[in-house]
Amino acid sequence: MTTGTTDSVTPAAPVASVSTHILDTSVGRPAAGVTVRLAARSGRDARWQELGGSATDADGRCKDLPALPEGTTHVRLDFAVEAYFEKKAASDTYVSDQPENNKPEQNHPENNKPEQNQAEAQQDAPANRDSGAPQVFFPEVAITFAVSPGEHYHVPLLLNPFGYSVYRGS
Repeated sequence: MTTGTTDSVTPAAPVASVSTHILDTSVGRPAAGVTVRLAARSGRDARWQELGGSATDADGRCKDLPALPEGTTHVRLDFAVEAYFEKKAASDTYVSDQPENNKPEQNHPENNKPEQNQAEAQQDAPANRDSGAPQVFFPEVAITFAVSPGEHYHVPLLLNPFGYSVYRGS
């Protein structure tokens, strides 16, 4: 008779998982090529542990973010959007279909009013407001959120040149 020993295998503790995608709401398309870094910590006062990162694909998705370590309670996603917007700005071209001397805004009576003060002009005319501003208003977006073991967290980023929004997706 042979006796064998069976090693008892302790199941791994469930860990949270994270995925994300980015939609550029200014053009209604996915944001491809954005670098996304992932960090985690195990407790409010613990130090952040950089886990690595990925870049969004043509569908704006990061499909290969690193796994979270056991005990993770907080996650941070860092989206490096500056390079995306710079590349987008370099490829965008504006072609006017109206002759330079016949633009409606030049002939509109509203535009023949006395000079406004600087604050009013900047508020009402984005071209004036942004004339000396950097091309990218938000060079990076950092999102921090709490996680529970065994749960999956899909955190989409809705992005445009002057704002962003995030939510817990499914």
